[in-house]
Amino acid sequence: MTQHRGILNTHLAAGLKRYEAEHDWLTTIRLPPYAPDLNPVEAVWSLVRRAMANTAFDTPDDLDRKLRRELRRIQLQPHLIDGCLTATGLTLTTPTPP
Repeated sequence: MTQHRGILNTHLAAGLKRYEAEHDWLTTIRLPPYAPDLNPVEAVWSLVRRAMANTAFDTPDDLDRKLRRELRRIQLQPHLIDGCLTATGLTLTTPTPP
């Protein structure tokens, strides 16, 4: 496998390149290995952290319950997820079948 500075090597695997070449409808964009401003998941975790700020948990189970509750709350509010995606400047498009 060739080493390329700034690109995660798993994305350069021959199998992935072949898959990309065989599917004209697939568009791939190489992102830097660390780009939180382009990752909507970072915004989701920011919402979770904000909801849990200044909270002390008695047990790991308490932490787990709170995390799951916050993630479920976000999941049930699509506008929050849309906002996390919008903040990145990226868009989702439905691929056109071949």
